[in-house]
Amino acid sequence: MRFTSLIVELIRARPRLIVWIVVLLQAGLWLILPMLLYRSPPGDLAMVLAYGREYQVGTDLGPPLAFWLADIAFRAAGNHIFGVYLLAQLCSVATFWALFLLARAVVGGQQAVLAVLLTMTVVAFSSPGVEFGPLVLARPLWSLLLLHSWQIIGQNRRNAWFAWSIEAGLLLLTTPAAIGLLILVAGFALATARGRRVLTSFDPLFALLVILVLALPYIIWLIRADTLALPHWPDVADLSARALRWGWLLGGLLLAISGIIALVIFNSGWFIRNPEDAPIIFRPPVAPLARNFVYFFAIAPALAGSLISGLLNLDRVVGGAGIVLLMSGLAAIVATGDLVQLRRQRVLRTIWAAAIVAPALAVIAATLLLPWTGTGEVATSLPASAMGRFFDDSFVRRTSQRLRAVSGDAELASLITLDSARPHLFLAAEPQRTPWLNAAKFNETGGVVVWRASDTAGTPPPDIAKQFPGLVPEVPRAFEWLVNGRQPLLRVGWAIVRPKTP
Repeated sequence: MRFTSLIVELIRARPRLIVWIVVLLQAGLWLILPMLLYRSPPGDLAMVLAYGREYQVGTDLGPPLAFWLADIAFRAAGNHIFGVYLLAQLCSVATFWALFLLARAVVGGQQAVLAVLLTMTVVAFSSPGVEFGPLVLARPLWSLLLLHSWQIIGQNRRNAWFAWSIEAGLLLLTTPAAIGLLILVAGFALATARGRRVLTSFDPLFALLVILVLALPYIIWLIRADTLALPHWPDVADLSARALRWGWLLGGLLLAISGIIALVIFNSGWFIRNPEDAPIIFRPPVAPLARNFVYFFAIAPALAGSLISGLLNLDRVVGGAGIVLLMSGLAAIVATGDLVQLRRQRVLRTIWAAAIVAPALAVIAATLLLPWTGTGEVATSLPASAMGRFFDDSFVRRTSQRLRAVSGDAELASLITLDSARPHLFLAAEPQRTPWLNAAKFNETGGVVVWRASDTAGTPPPDIAKQFPGLVPEVPRAFEWLVNGRQPLLRVGWAIVRPKTP
C-alpha cells in the first residue's frame, strides 16, 4: 500500500494554503529575529532612511521610491524601525505570491507550490531581505511584471497592459537596473511571433505613456543633474581581471541556489538502487512558449547582470540576486518534467528546512558568539537608540534646541539620524551626496559631529578636523554592545557645533 504524507496531500488539495503558510512563516521569522537581535539596522538601511527623510526626487543612490516608502513606514510605526522591517516582509510575501500565480499559469497549482518552495531556499530571500531598499522593493515589482508579461504574451490578456505599465513605471522609480530588465522583456517579446503580434497593437503605446508619466520627475532630475552618461568600460589589459570577476559573481549565484541544487540531486533517481513507489505531483504539458519564457528569464538576467557587474568591477550583480534568481525554482520544476516524483521525502524536508533555518542560525551565532572571538564587530549590534538619545539630549542641554543635523563618521551619523528628532545627515567628506545640507547651513543651524575615538581625549581624525576647523571635542562617550564579549566598548568621540541663529 502506497503511503502519502499529509504535506503531499495538502500540496495536491490545497496548494494556495501551503504557499500562504510557508511564506508567512518565513516572513514572521525574519520579522521577529531582527527585532530580538538587531540593535541597529542591517546593511545600508540607516542610510536609506536618512535619504528618505529628505524626499529628494533623485540622489546618487538611485531612484527615490524605495527611500520614500522606507520613511513612510518608519513614521507610520512611530519612528520605529519595526515599520521598515514589516515593509520588507510585505515585499517578500508579495514576491512569492506573484511568483506562485505565474507558476500556476505555467505548470499548474500543484507544481507551482514546489516552485515557490524551491525559490524560498535562495539565500537572497533570507537575511538580505530584511535590508529594505531598492533591491528589496524591486523584487515584488519584477515578479508582478513577469506575471503580467506572461499574461500579455502567453495568454493574450489585454487587460493586463495597465497593470504592466504601472509596474514598469514603479520599477524605473526603484532601481537603475530597471532599464535593463525592461529591455530583456522587450527582447523576449520581439524574439517570439506571439510577442511581435502583441506589440503591433496600440496597447504598448498607451503603456509607454503611463510609464513616462510615472517616471517623468526622475527623468527630469537625471537630465538636470547631468548624470546621463555611458559607463566607463575597462581597457583591454583589464579584461582578464574583469572576466575573473565575472566568474566569481557567477559562482556566488550558484552558491546562492545551492539549496535548489541539493534538493534536485537528492530527489533524482540517480543514486536509488531499489526504485520506490514515490508520490507524484502531476501537471498538464507545458507549452513551448511558456518553457522558453521561464528559461529565458531564469538565465538571461543572471548572465547579463553578472557580466555587466564583472565588466564594471562592481561588488554585486546588477539588479541584485533576488531579481536575477527569482525564476530559478520555477525553471527547475519546468525542467523536471510533467511528473515530479517526490523521492526520499524525509531527506527532502530536512534539506529544505535546513536551507530556510540555516541563515537564521547564522545570524544568531554571529550576534551572540562572534563578540567572544574578538575578531571583529557585529554591525547590527551598534547601539543606535542609545546613541541617538544621548546626542540629542546633550545637544538640547547645551543649546536649548533640538538636534537638527549630524555629521562626521558616516556609519555612526546615519544611525543617530534614526532618533525621534530625525536630524538631517550631512556627509562633510562628500557634500554632493547630501545636497539638502552644506557646510554653511550646518554651521548656521548647528549639529553634532561624531567619530570613533582612538584615545581617551577624543581627538578627532585628521580628515574630520580639516572639515570642521576649530572643533572642540568633548569627553568620548562609551556605549555597550548587545553582547560585549571580548571586544572593547564602543567609544564615540563627539563635538557640538553651536547654532548661530536662535
